[in-house]
Amino acid sequence: MRKLVSLRRNEEGSAAIQMALTLPALMLFVYGIFEIGIAGQAIAGMQHGLGEGARYATICLNPTSSGVCGVPTDDQIKAQIQAKKFGVGVGTFDDPVVSTPASTVCTNCRDLSVTFHMPMNFLFFSAPSINITRTKRVYLAT
Repeated sequence: MRKLVSLRRNEEGSAAIQMALTLPALMLFVYGIFEIGIAGQAIAGMQHGLGEGARYATICLNPTSSGVCGVPTDDQIKAQIQAKKFGVGVGTFDDPVVSTPASTVCTNCRDLSVTFHMPMNFLFFSAPSINITRTKRVYLAT
């Protein structure tokens, strides 16, 4: 009985046991922060690409003497977005989409869109993939 009581009061090794219990959770949180940071960088890259595509779409290409502007084609806008977006190679970007809105309110505008897909992989388990889409509406030069 004395050995049981003395063993119960002995605190040697308790720090190692506590660390063994909490270290996996701590590693999971730190790794999760990095995964979310990668997604945040992809969002910043999408916004940058869309902003550059929107800027390019609004410029007046080859103005004539009568003041008529040439408008960039959808393929030129897509190429500009593709060239300017950035992100870490963990996920994948879809090709940029440039579309004309279906409404009659906006006849001289375009919707620019980029989508990013990233599998969420934590150290001990895989989570569902995230899909992030960003869109901007641009009014073309006339």
